[in-house]
Amino acid sequence: MKILIVDNNLELCQVLSEFFGTQPDLQVVGEAHDGEQALKKIQELEPDLVILDITMPHLDGLGVLERLYHLKLKVRPRIIVLTAFGRDDLISRLTELGVDYFILKPFNLEVLAERVRQFSQEGNGCVQVEETAFRPNHLRVVDSYKAGGEGVHKRNVKEHLVTKILHELGIPPHFKGFTYLREAVLFYLSDGYVGGALTKELYPSLASKHNTTSGGVEAAIRNAVVAAWEHGNRDYIKKLCGAHRANRVPTNSLIIAKLAEEVNMA
Repeated sequence: MKILIVDNNLELCQVLSEFFGTQPDLQVVGEAHDGEQALKKIQELEPDLVILDITMPHLDGLGVLERLYHLKLKVRPRIIVLTAFGRDDLISRLTELGVDYFILKPFNLEVLAERVRQFSQEGNGCVQVEETAFRPNHLRVVDSYKAGGEGVHKRNVKEHLVTKILHELGIPPHFKGFTYLREAVLFYLSDGYVGGALTKELYPSLASKHNTTSGGVEAAIRNAVVAAWEHGNRDYIKKLCGAHRANRVPTNSLIIAKLAEEVNMA
């Protein structure tokens, strides 16, 4: 597996490079020490996996992830984020941007190597947090092999799949509608919301959670769907929603239902 290390801490980069150099199946193909350099290296080196720090000069890790979405890449690399911050809002934002895994500083090198190897096996990627230091219980996301983690793991897998499909549709991840649409699909998968229940139950529920209005949620989702139709992957949307709607922007309810079907079939 080809690895790109992105961190402005030169000492940490050296430690990681030397450690991975002792692992015959893992190859460090390059380093970048700021966000702008990282984007160039990703395009030039085409790594399988990027180990990304959040705090960097010129362009931070969030900026890298936002701009990565617009690069013309043959294959998007897996992303492991290194961070000293375990805030819910940060993890939520990084998840929106397609991060595959989080590991909190300080961390164990052997644990990191194990997680990297898991990503070399197709289908093992889902958004999770690895903790090597104390974190409050409400922030914990457990691995699938840990006791009691099956339900959390299944939701994480579904969330990862929804996020991946939204990226494929071409919905910009910084749109509010990206977040609302993903949560709407997860609601649908768990409770079967459909049709009129959107305005009566789903939109009000999301509005309450995000401190906005039902109309605001509906408009944001609509804006995201229209953006994908006009500037994203229209062919994929047509395939997803059926030939009978080939020349019309799908409704919110249809796109939510079809996305849920796609996740269930995966």
